[in-house]
Amino acid sequence: MRYVQPRPSSIVAALYTLRDLDVDLAILHGPSGCSFKHARLLEEDGIRVLTTSLGDEEFIFGGQRLLEDVLRYAEEEFAPKKIAVVGTCVSMIIGEDMEAAIESSGISTPAIAVNIHAGFRENIDGVIAALEPAAAAGWISSEELERQRRVLAAANATERARGAACKTYISPSRGDLKHVAATELLSLARSGKRGLAIMNAKKETAYMFADELLALHDTVPDADITYVANLEGRGLPKVRGDATAILAEMRERGVDPVLCGALDEYGENGSAIAEIIAESHPDFVLLVGVPHAVIPEALQGITVFSVTNGPRQVSPLKEQGHAYVMVEIDLHPKTLGVHEIVESEFGAVLRSVA
Repeated sequence: MRYVQPRPSSIVAALYTLRDLDVDLAILHGPSGCSFKHARLLEEDGIRVLTTSLGDEEFIFGGQRLLEDVLRYAEEEFAPKKIAVVGTCVSMIIGEDMEAAIESSGISTPAIAVNIHAGFRENIDGVIAALEPAAAAGWISSEELERQRRVLAAANATERARGAACKTYISPSRGDLKHVAATELLSLARSGKRGLAIMNAKKETAYMFADELLALHDTVPDADITYVANLEGRGLPKVRGDATAILAEMRERGVDPVLCGALDEYGENGSAIAEIIAESHPDFVLLVGVPHAVIPEALQGITVFSVTNGPRQVSPLKEQGHAYVMVEIDLHPKTLGVHEIVESEFGAVLRSVA
């Protein structure tokens, strides 16, 4: 399918993957403005991002010497444990040999080159472009590389089937009013109806989505609700660490969820979640994170309250029969660089309404 709405960048996907690999310094080999917003955000999340600031002259004559200079500067100034050089549209078009630049720079820090540009139709190509040299360098196992290929393919299939990539264009929406949804959710919980509260979140977004499960438990602690979360300990180093931290805090705050999948398995968790729903026979479900991983047939006859951080996800979820769809607009910047659960807007509304 061809899209006329902006889609995630494969360069940015590569940068986030490097962060998950515990790379502590990345060099964007391109113009200084390339991926500026995400580079700045990532610097709050444990990875320093530099740029070679390619300009008109380098567009014509090449920028290998600039890259070598930045590599040496990075090693001397910041003493990183791992470095990754990330390609951009410019460096790939002019044919820069980033591996040769790493070798010629004379640095001793372990370093890889990620040959990527923003012209790939799928942002997961950026993830694979980062993982393949990482595996070759021994930073992850070949088994983990193959596992990553599987979960990425599942995530892509989910987006195409029921997510923001299911149509050529989807108008963004802020979703339903949170206080209206919160009032109805609490009414059902207090009436004795059986409920499920399920988190199927993507990576660090779980630091906020977990709060919505905690908020529901805080407000109706004695309600007949089973809590489920994708916090099993698999994935790249940061992903595993985040799952461990979030699960420990949830348990400390009184919620010991049934575990269902890992934080990078959100795209393929739908079948397992559907089984839990079928076994539980709930009257209502709070489904947060990536709600569209669950097929509509599994939710028939159930009042569904879903929370996403994608404004373009509202319309597809409504079409799939979700009664209430809310959006956590500011979720992503609020979950970068954190190590504790962050209060969500819907969670705050639940507590206020209660």
